[in-house]
Amino acid sequence: MSTARAAATFEPVGRSVAAARTFVRDTLQGWGYPEATDDAVVLTSELVTNAIIHAGTAVDVLCVRMADAVRVEVADRHAERELPLHSPAQQPTPLDREGGRGLMLCAALASRWGVDYTAEHKCVWFQLNVAEPAAGTRAAGPELPVDELPLADERIRVAVVRIDRGGLVSEWNDDARDLFGYEPEKVIGKPLGDLAAWPHTPGTGTGLVEALQLSRWEGSYGIRCNDGRVTPVYASHMRMRSTSGDPSTICLMVRDRERAVLQSPLRASGGDTSGGEGRTGAFPGGDSFEAFIGTPSPDDLDGLLQRTVERARDMLAGDAAYLLLATDDETELEVRASTGLPSARQRFARVPVETGTGRYGSARLPAVHEDLMADPDAVPLLAATGMRSVVSVPLKVEGRLTGSLGVAAEMPGRYTNEEALRLQFAADRIALAVESARLGELERLRRGSLSFLVEASDLLAGTLDRDQTLALMAQMIVPTLASWCAVYTLPEQAEPELSYVLHEDEDRIDDLRALLSRIDPPDAVLVPGARLWRGPGDAAHTLAMRSSFLSLSIVGNPTVAEDAETSLATAATVGGETVVLPLVARNRVIGMLVLGKPADEHFRQEILELAEDLSRRAALALDNARLYSERTTISQSLQRSLLPPGLPDVPGVEVEVIYRPAGEGNEVGGDFYDLFEIRDGTYGFAIGDVCGTGPEAAAVTGLARTALRLLAREGFGGPAVLERLNAAILDEGARGRFLTLLYGELWPQPDGSAVLKTVCAGHPPPLRLRPDGTVEQATESQPLLGVLDDLELHSEELVLDPGDVLLCVTDGVTERREGTRMLGDEGLVDVLTTCTGLTAGAVAARVLRTVERFAAEPASDDMAILTMRVPAQLNGNGAS
Repeated sequence: MSTARAAATFEPVGRSVAAARTFVRDTLQGWGYPEATDDAVVLTSELVTNAIIHAGTAVDVLCVRMADAVRVEVADRHAERELPLHSPAQQPTPLDREGGRGLMLCAALASRWGVDYTAEHKCVWFQLNVAEPAAGTRAAGPELPVDELPLADERIRVAVVRIDRGGLVSEWNDDARDLFGYEPEKVIGKPLGDLAAWPHTPGTGTGLVEALQLSRWEGSYGIRCNDGRVTPVYASHMRMRSTSGDPSTICLMVRDRERAVLQSPLRASGGDTSGGEGRTGAFPGGDSFEAFIGTPSPDDLDGLLQRTVERARDMLAGDAAYLLLATDDETELEVRASTGLPSARQRFARVPVETGTGRYGSARLPAVHEDLMADPDAVPLLAATGMRSVVSVPLKVEGRLTGSLGVAAEMPGRYTNEEALRLQFAADRIALAVESARLGELERLRRGSLSFLVEASDLLAGTLDRDQTLALMAQMIVPTLASWCAVYTLPEQAEPELSYVLHEDEDRIDDLRALLSRIDPPDAVLVPGARLWRGPGDAAHTLAMRSSFLSLSIVGNPTVAEDAETSLATAATVGGETVVLPLVARNRVIGMLVLGKPADEHFRQEILELAEDLSRRAALALDNARLYSERTTISQSLQRSLLPPGLPDVPGVEVEVIYRPAGEGNEVGGDFYDLFEIRDGTYGFAIGDVCGTGPEAAAVTGLARTALRLLAREGFGGPAVLERLNAAILDEGARGRFLTLLYGELWPQPDGSAVLKTVCAGHPPPLRLRPDGTVEQATESQPLLGVLDDLELHSEELVLDPGDVLLCVTDGVTERREGTRMLGDEGLVDVLTTCTGLTAGAVAARVLRTVERFAAEPASDDMAILTMRVPAQLNGNGAS
């Protein structure tokens, strides 16, 4: 094989890297070395980038074809400069460094490489070995029955036509003459377009002239024959460079019904095989656009989009490229992939579709902007990127806008309508694949969103505590939906207050809280959806600038330097997009939910919609927690008013009370107790149980306790007090409750004993513990209150001698259960017999401990325990 050379020079600008890649790819593909193309393009890209960055001069790229190898040389014009990269053997490049791998790649990929110096330039070269194509099968099809084989004439004619760089026919073989009826001298020197009947694809203006400029093209069109008829042909175009360097296109043509002779098996399944208007587009590089991009996996939309923009940039030798996808309502476009742009800043940024000031004006139709300086609002996302010219085309599926693909350059006037046509053809080829992948991603996201919202609803419904609800809200958002979040609550007729702050980096929470505390909170407005809030970003930027200035002014101060570093980190933390979602419950704004991204990041539209759904659920949960907290506070305040303000000291008698209401948040239930002074030397005590629990029972408790005190202090005895209380309960009607009550009057005696007169109205009788351990029932039970109109009660007198203990309980003690077991009166007696010699407080505590340990489940009934003990008399030796 003869030696061939191809050379090109590139200016020291960023777009030259893409142009150099295209040049090397086209050259090697044209020479028939596809197996070496990928490695050569990678190495060329690295070396040209290094030469432009470090040398800053024009770059010469030379490709040399040899018998068994391809050599590529990259030379700059600064021979006196050192190599920008060290040899891998001398100093390995750190893995986390972005540059510095050029010569390492040469050593890894090339069969030979080196560096040559002259007085005028420095050249880094590499060589890739290529083998002669081995004999064997490249493509094959299955064995078919004879009647299924393609039809062909007895003689297959393959027209070979060469078209020079000006589009004129330069060669015309005999088969072309036989097929179309023209002698060579009649067509040589004329444009092939004069003979072709080109079937334009709807929506594009691509014609035969454009197709002949492509490196490879395959498809169908018609040729007007000498007799006036149009013969449909299937053609394969290959653009080649001769040894003299002049490019030309070789066209092989057969009758369309004989297309199987030329049609590539690899493209037959993907192209239109139905006839005249089908064709497979190709672009520089030798393969179709979609073949280069590849078929994405079902969950690799981002990979497909990124390969698309990179290929589009290389195809048009641009400096940058971007791809936007339309939102569901097609009113906005969202940046999903870019190359050559600050992608972190642009990713998920949204721009309106319709034309107008500040809007994206080239979404629905192909557009070429020769100079963005003259029309800065044409493509808002390219503002402040240094791009001057741009070509953009829509992605459409069944006439519906699904996205936009654009390529930009730093130089004005780089693109014309021809590039727009090429890019539009590429967009048409991949629009369906992109939309299919996008819908798959959207479906997966929606399924995940439903699961997320179900789980969030369960968690929020599981608590009525305000602080816990705030913490759950933040923990569900960070880091799933945002990098940080803050919750502002709005008290009644008060300014919003910062209630909770969370960041994915726990070390940044305090700094973030401090920053948000220094700025005004967002406005509490009843506007649905997310709205941008620039407050945190602006404050962080100002803080970072001030800290940087101080650190420069006060050099050597470690505290100032540390504060500056913290401020810069905080600015990076909140420097991205920040949005505010109102927390609306029962048509009232009760707070604001703030979501933030780190520096230069945006939210996806789907994420904002999910956050909006979550904010509605969180707002209702937060308002429920508020209402529950208010109700509990009011209830507990009322219940506390039903408890005795304090127990008086009874001379010569130890008194202890233990009270346990049932139910969460209750301080008073249906059981109650009281101990009060009736007059000098006389005390009243009571322990009772209202039927049921909760606020309704507590209301009867309040009535009973108040009536007992008033009646006793009016001089009524025990039976009269309870009879009048019975009448008061019956007067309550349906609101009244049954009441069991033990009421008594107590007189401490000078001899150390205590006299009691008791009335036990349906209540468990009290138990008396003697110093010798004997336990006996102290009174008899009489009818309960709130049932009979004509109630006659009598009192019983009891004397507690020194050392005696009187135990009074409600039925919540004796009816303590576990399964079929119950503590009962016998169990209570057994406990009390073990309390000999204990104080009143110790007796009450032992009874309570026995009740609690009797069953694992919490008690379901209120409990009250009242113990009274007359201390034993001490003899002269100090013993009782």
